[in-house]
Formats: sequence, structure tokens, C-alpha cells
Amino acid sequence: MTVAGRLAQIAEIGRDCVRGGYSRHLFDSTDAPLRAWFRRSGEELGLIVEEDADANLWAWWHPPAGPAGTRSAIACGSHLDSVPGGGAYDGPLGVASGFEAVAQLQAAGFAPHRPLAVCAFAEEEGSRFGLPCLGTRLLIGSVDPASVLQRRDAAGTTLADAWRDSGRDVARIGPDPERLGDLEAFVELHVEQGRDLADRGVPVSVASAIIPHGRWRLTISGEGNHAGTTTMDRRADPIVALARATLAARDVARDAAGARATIGRLRVVPNGTNVIASRVDAWLDLRAQTDEDVHRQYGRTIERIRAEVQAERCALDVHQESFSTRVDFDASLTARVAAAVEPEFGKVPAIPTGAGHDAGILAEVIPTAMIFVRNPTGVSHAPAEEASEEDCEAGARALAAALRSLAGAP
Repeated sequence: MTVAGRLAQIAEIGRDCVRGGYSRHLFDSTDAPLRAWFRRSGEELGLIVEEDADANLWAWWHPPAGPAGTRSAIACGSHLDSVPGGGAYDGPLGVASGFEAVAQLQAAGFAPHRPLAVCAFAEEEGSRFGLPCLGTRLLIGSVDPASVLQRRDAAGTTLADAWRDSGRDVARIGPDPERLGDLEAFVELHVEQGRDLADRGVPVSVASAIIPHGRWRLTISGEGNHAGTTTMDRRADPIVALARATLAARDVARDAAGARATIGRLRVVPNGTNVIASRVDAWLDLRAQTDEDVHRQYGRTIERIRAEVQAERCALDVHQESFSTRVDFDASLTARVAAAVEPEFGKVPAIPTGAGHDAGILAEVIPTAMIFVRNPTGVSHAPAEEASEEDCEAGARALAAALRSLAGAP
């Protein structure tokens, strides 16, 4: 089997005929088939597959057997969900590469001296319930389960109802200190979400940091009215206010080095062709180099947006949905991963990323590191996301080398 062959096994799950690419979300129609693939992939390698109370999947090559909290296990993996219309590699590449790395180590006769797991974490993108890295946040206890369970998707379904409808027990969700206590380190392989490696002409790298980012829901309220009878001077149109707000967010980000601002998701009420909208919900994503930079950017952005909204005689309400602080990956672990990779690939760069990852959440409680695989298009979160078969196999070999080093004899 190859990484490409493993990805081909799920290539028809969640294809989006409207957006292109893939739409795979927590507990939707794609979720069970993806989990079944994970289970089959692990069992074919003789791994012991389990799901934890937070809907995260674990495939163990020798599960932890000693006293809880010994911090002896090594884990790798990523996620299987996607953004709406996402690419084929963001998430699944890391899971498929984890299984392929284990297969390579088994074929070479490697016997791990530490428990080793391949993981697939739940709802990393946050596309259904609005909280990125849901599974890992629940696992480490950085979010309140009772609050999270009240989150609603676009259809109004609460996470609690979706959890129950999937046959899972909502009473069990939350932090799992015993499981975390068994983990010594986590390594996540991921397709690069940019062109740094393509520009350097190298197939793989390690990660140095994840820049911080926050998500806010903006609710702009105006006055619904008739499109044909309401003259332009008598309108309080939230769509016009949103247009001006979007430009304001862009302009603030352009004025700050390394900042990013995006409004990429909208919900319009009542969403009619010949109706002036009464309300629009818009989701604002802000990113910058440090936590303080994001907070400053947020203050300037909301100040500008509020002024633009008021100029259109509309009202603004702002609700923070998540904030992910800057993560600098564990230097010692990253150095060990790089040293394991370099005999085949030479000196590999350590590059930062503007995308959030489960490795960033887990970094709060255990050492984590990342391996990036070259993306020739530089596109991610879209159908044009790409990685060659050769680079995917190179990534799996790099991950296998890292796991051999981390889980081998002391």
C-alpha cells in the first residue's frame, strides 16, 4: 500500500458536487464511513482501534500497559473532517501517512519500545459547530463541555443532539487526563498550506510555530423592506454595511505587517432576491504574528467596522467564538524529528504556519511537533490543494523515521 492508495480508499466519501472538493463534517453522512475506514486501516495493520469519549480515534501499536501517567506513548495523526469544499489532503494526508509509516516500520521489522498510536481527531476545522480543534480542546479540558454542547450548526441542531443522535454519550465528554498522561509526544504530518517548500524546492520540512488567530461572529441588524419600493436614501441595509465592513477589515490588515483578515462565511436573513435583508451574520477570522498583534488588530478592525455599520444606520453585535494563542513547537522534539529526517532529506527548514492544527492545541499539555509536505499550488481549504504522490511517499518516510527515533530503544 502507498499513501496515495490509502487516500484513494476514501476519495469518494464527501465529494461536494456544488463547491468542488470535499465537505466532511462531524456526525454528518460522511463521518461514519470515514471512521469505518480508519478502523479497517488500523486493524489491517494489527493495531487496536478505539474511540475516546470525545469522539477522537486512536489506533494503537501496543497500547499503554503500565501505570497511568507514565508519559511513554508516542502518537501521530491529524483529522478527517474538512472545510466546506476543502481539498483532499488537509487532514487525511496526516492520518493516511501515519498508517503508512507504521506499515513501513512493520515491514522493516521494527519493534517499538514505546506504545505508538495513529490518531484522527474530531472536528478539527470547526466547520459544523464553529469551534476548531473541538476534539483536542475537549480532550485537554480547555473548553467547558456544557457550553460546547449548546453550540448549534447552520440548521439549528445543537452539538448535544448531534452527539446523542450519533449514538454517543454526552455525559462522558470532557478532559481525559489519564490518556494525556500516557503520551510523551505527538507528531502531526500535514500538507503545507502555502508555497514555502515549493519555492525552496524541498519536499518536507518541520514546523517552527503556529501564529495566533481568533474567530468572531458579527451580527449586523438593519431594516428588512421591499427592494422595489424603498428608495436608496431610506434604507438601513446590513448587506451594504457588511460590504463596507469587509473592506475595512481588509484595510486594517493591510496596514499591519504579517496580519490577515477574512470574512468568508455569511448567513443572510431572509435571503430573498427582492428583499432588503434585515440581518446578516458574518464570521471574521483574524491572524497575526503574536497574540498581542491579533488583539490590537481586532480592536482597530471592530472600531472601523462599527463606524461603517453605523453609517448605514445599522447595529452591530460581536461575539467571540474562539481564540487560539501562538504556539512555538517544542524545540527539543522538533530537533529530534529534524535529525531523524535529515539522513534521507538533508537539512530540512523549520517554517511557521498561519493555519491552526490539533498539534497546536495539544502543545499546551505535551511536547508536539509537525512535518509539512510540499504543496505545489500553495492552495489549501479549496479543491486546488495538491501534493504529488512522490512527495506524499516522502512525507510518510519522514514520519516513519521520526517515529523510529521517538519510539525506538532508548
